[in-house]
Amino acid sequence: MRYVKPHYYDAFCCSADKCPDTCCAGWQIMIDDDSLNRYSQLKGGFGSRIANSIDWQEGCFLQYKGRCALLNQENLCDMVTELGEEYLCETCSRYPRHIEEFEGLREMSLSLSCPVAAKMILNCEEGLELIQEEDEAEDPLDEEFDDFDVLLFTQLEDARNVLFQIVQGQMKQGESTISTNDCSMEKRMHLILEMAAQMQDCVDEGRLYDMEKIIVRFSGADIGEMQVRNSFLSEREGFLRLREGFEVLKRLERLRDEWSSVLTGAWDTLYAKGEEHYLKIRGEFLREYGCGGRFYADWQLFLKNLLLSFLYTYFCGAVYDDWIYSKAAFAVFSVVYVQEFVMFRFISSDKDIDKHDWVELAYRYAREVEHSDDNLNLLEEWFQNSRQGRERN
Repeated sequence: MRYVKPHYYDAFCCSADKCPDTCCAGWQIMIDDDSLNRYSQLKGGFGSRIANSIDWQEGCFLQYKGRCALLNQENLCDMVTELGEEYLCETCSRYPRHIEEFEGLREMSLSLSCPVAAKMILNCEEGLELIQEEDEAEDPLDEEFDDFDVLLFTQLEDARNVLFQIVQGQMKQGESTISTNDCSMEKRMHLILEMAAQMQDCVDEGRLYDMEKIIVRFSGADIGEMQVRNSFLSEREGFLRLREGFEVLKRLERLRDEWSSVLTGAWDTLYAKGEEHYLKIRGEFLREYGCGGRFYADWQLFLKNLLLSFLYTYFCGAVYDDWIYSKAAFAVFSVVYVQEFVMFRFISSDKDIDKHDWVELAYRYAREVEHSDDNLNLLEEWFQNSRQGRERN
């Protein structure tokens, strides 16, 4: 078995009641079968409380006013205080650690929806470094990977490495490494979408072996000179595309009540009054966060880390559904709209925001989007359909 994890993965430590938020509220906490069986055998007063705190038909903890039935007023879990951490179900003991399973490989990551993990990921100054380990153990899920496309997965891994290079500003050209730090994040995101679109064409047209040419071309190219096709980042229709994407966000399932106020506030502030009003706000924002602005360097680092996190977590999952473009588009879309939410906070707070606000808006966005399969599926379908519609036109 091969194991891959970010270099900061093992440094995570839950801040418990010191956390600025709680992972025990706002979403359904599913319980694995082994834990359900163990909880059903608990005796005494606390055993009765556990029994009354579980929806046994759905296999999840009940909630009261959006909070887990076992979460106390100090934002601590009574399960832990009464019985110890070893009694936590898999969902609670693992979060925010996340595992993607592939044939002979487990990729581990930290979820951006956790405030502590988000701070670690988004403030990381050394970029993303993946640590690989191997052992002699056989894959316990080997039979479940009978139809696993090893060729496609290998190409996706190679492509993701190139995407990392594009984001982090270091591209390979022959035996040399060239810096692309003067290339804007917008240009980098255009290139990511273009590379993914070309790879998607290969899948759609049954030309898997041509992917290698695309990977080589993007890994050795001068990205400052590369041309890209039309995308949802189009400058010509930028405002309309941004507003259209925000309309999709408004249709998603809401997991936290406070997210509705963020969406409503951002819509009213940024989009409701038209393009001219939006561009004025964007101009004010870019004077502080754009090239030459006082927050530019820190902001570019934040955006890079955000983009890397989404690409690492989702891109190779295309091996299961062939939706390469939508995985890359989701990563870019997330960066674009986290920036929009930061821009909204910047204006609505009279420009009095800092890195803590950036991180907060990022983890709140991740909570709403990543922890709902319905939301993820709706977004991916929209990316695929939007791309197909644009190409037909």
